[in-house]
Amino acid sequence: MWEIYALFQVSMTNPDCYHCGTKCGSEPIVFEDKAFCCNGCKTVYEILNQHELNVYYDLESTPGTIPNEIAGKFDYLGNPDIAKKILEFEDEETAVVNFYIPNIHCSSCIWVLENLHKLNRGVKTTLVNFPKKEVRITFKKNEISLQQVAELITSIGYEPYISLESADAVEKGVDRKLIYQVAVAGFAFGNIMMLSFPEYFQMDEFWLNRFKPFFRGIMLAMAIPALVYSGRDYLISAYKGLKHGILNIDVPISLGILVLFLRSTYEVVTGMGQGYFDSLTGLIFFLLLGKIFQQKTYSFLSFERDYKSYFPIAVTQIDKDKSQHSISVNDIKKGDRLLIRNEEIIPVDGILLNGEALVDYSFVTGESLPLSKVSGDKLFAGGKQKGPAIEMEAIESVKQSYLTQLWSKDVFGKEKAGNIKTLTDSISKQFTLIILGIATAAGVFWYIQDRSIAFQVVSAILIVACPCALALSAPFSLGNMIRIFGKESFYLKDAYVIESLSRAETLVFDKTGTITANNASEIKYTGSPLSISEMMAVKAVLKSSNHPLSRALYDHIPDKADNEAEGFVEHLGEGISGVVKGVRIALGSAQFTGAENTDPNQTRIHVKVDDELKGMFLVSNNYRKGLKLVMDVLGKGYELSVLTGDNEGEKENLEDILPEGSQIFFRQKPEDKLNRVKNFQESGKSVMMLGDGLNDAGALVQSDVGIAISENINVFSPACDGILDARSFSKLPAFLKLSKQTMSIIKMSFVISFLYNIIGLLFAITGNLSPIVAAILMPVSSISVVLFATIATNFVAKKILY
Repeated sequence: MWEIYALFQVSMTNPDCYHCGTKCGSEPIVFEDKAFCCNGCKTVYEILNQHELNVYYDLESTPGTIPNEIAGKFDYLGNPDIAKKILEFEDEETAVVNFYIPNIHCSSCIWVLENLHKLNRGVKTTLVNFPKKEVRITFKKNEISLQQVAELITSIGYEPYISLESADAVEKGVDRKLIYQVAVAGFAFGNIMMLSFPEYFQMDEFWLNRFKPFFRGIMLAMAIPALVYSGRDYLISAYKGLKHGILNIDVPISLGILVLFLRSTYEVVTGMGQGYFDSLTGLIFFLLLGKIFQQKTYSFLSFERDYKSYFPIAVTQIDKDKSQHSISVNDIKKGDRLLIRNEEIIPVDGILLNGEALVDYSFVTGESLPLSKVSGDKLFAGGKQKGPAIEMEAIESVKQSYLTQLWSKDVFGKEKAGNIKTLTDSISKQFTLIILGIATAAGVFWYIQDRSIAFQVVSAILIVACPCALALSAPFSLGNMIRIFGKESFYLKDAYVIESLSRAETLVFDKTGTITANNASEIKYTGSPLSISEMMAVKAVLKSSNHPLSRALYDHIPDKADNEAEGFVEHLGEGISGVVKGVRIALGSAQFTGAENTDPNQTRIHVKVDDELKGMFLVSNNYRKGLKLVMDVLGKGYELSVLTGDNEGEKENLEDILPEGSQIFFRQKPEDKLNRVKNFQESGKSVMMLGDGLNDAGALVQSDVGIAISENINVFSPACDGILDARSFSKLPAFLKLSKQTMSIIKMSFVISFLYNIIGLLFAITGNLSPIVAAILMPVSSISVVLFATIATNFVAKKILY
């Protein structure tokens, strides 16, 4: 009975479709007291409702797309050749696509898109890049096709922009809307000012007085598009914030704009005066100019500080004469022959030439099971080799921005909240409440004292006292410092890592490859002599390992390793093994090889050939230049610890290098290192871990801030928060000091912003500040904070680093 009544009600009013907004006609489809134009819209609503995503309709009314407009629109994506050009990654089960979606505009969009997996089980993960308006979707090919993915996101209002002609020719990020808004506001402001001149100078000529109503009407007509089009973003942002119980920084601005417009309209309509249309349009014009400046400046900083430009990943290239040398991934060209060792990341798409690959694509797809590949199979960028060294041929140049997505994706799910960001948001909210209270009190006071300036006072207060400068303090200070760090070969995952660095109390260092250089100072062999074939077999096994000791020993053994190791296994913290032409080789600790553990004061790599112990390589460590000075400086402000998988052979040397009171832990396996870091944290310490990125991933991700030390090999680990070029290791104390100075600069920026607002409010409350002057001062305050943050961070960096 109720459905019949509901149907009668909606049919009488010819309602809009609840999902897409289209008129339903005389016979709408009714479901749960809601009208739909077709079964497609009803189905999308049901899916959203079943998965508890119906809040989607609370975020924006009728946000969906008409289903009959979608039908057939993406049929071309069913063509495998076309799909291949669009997909970033594809294997037998999983595919990854990156869509540009112009309609992404707010946090609601991010929320909906990142919950696609609830709408279709075939979607595994969704990652939204809000600044670039891109969404990266990982999906199961056997459950949903690329075409269906495009149709799914289009059905909920987010149609992807797909260009098949040339991805490079598409100018995605250019949003000219802001430019048009400034143009409209500027046109209205200039013309209204010109029409206001007679009244500014109080000219009483007959013909001017005769046309005053006409001129005022023109000013009202020009103010409307300035308000509705140019100022709409402020109004919409404030409305959405209030709708969800959030007092954002656009609330006081929107109140000021509306007060000016309503007051001015009232005066013009009643003939009381010309209103404040010049102030209104001027306010919007200068606000938008300030926004353009902020966007341009922030884009500049973002570009300069983008770690993608500095990413210190290198790969081993094999020349025609079989010689090997490291090259930057940026220098990889189509046709280059590359050597990928165990635990190294494949930097480009390519074809497997030699060896059996076991590729872990978990960074790309989230799947933890490695995939087996044989000669001739295609390898995709981003996979990590989990077996013996392989050789591949690059089939395209590197797309470094794609490779660095692995870092930003952070598959470890580690979230480190920034207190400064939380503090900024909290201050902005409280600030807005205080300003609204002051504006209300001042408005009541001046309405009683002098009604003619009451609206002007309220408007000036709401405009001049804007927390924009507060909101800009942290991003610009941190952004400029991360750019400075990048120039000094210290590359951070994001700006808020600086805050974590500033809070660090305990510094934990891995030994091998972190405080020691990869090139050992001296390597000697002792024991039964190895034949040439056995020595070449040892080198072939070493070829597949990326451990610093393995690399040092590999470089120490003369001649080339022409053979490949089969069944290569790297036992973390113990040793490596493999089979070369039927000969079993094991290299590692005494425990791993079964040798007698005499534990001398040297690092030993025992050699076992076909179950026969042959001898050992004695390795004396080469510590990084200036290490003792670095440790002495750090020891004055931090607790220091060293974790190493080696034996106590270097104990005396380490005790000489480290300050008194430092802790040294030997024979630490990867899980032991993680537990050590966890123990430090449980005792209330903020821990910074520095490792080589190979077997320290667990400790790096467990720490409050994890830094990987990089030489010239591909040891990238998404577990880290930053990468420090080994050549800049001596600057570590300076980087830590600068991180603390940066936080002080942010606090000083807060003080400057508060002082500006207090002074501006004093003038506004006393009626000595007009809205138009307030509109000019507001972006000036933001610009001044940006300049202070930039100049101050540059100054302290120059003082400390140079």
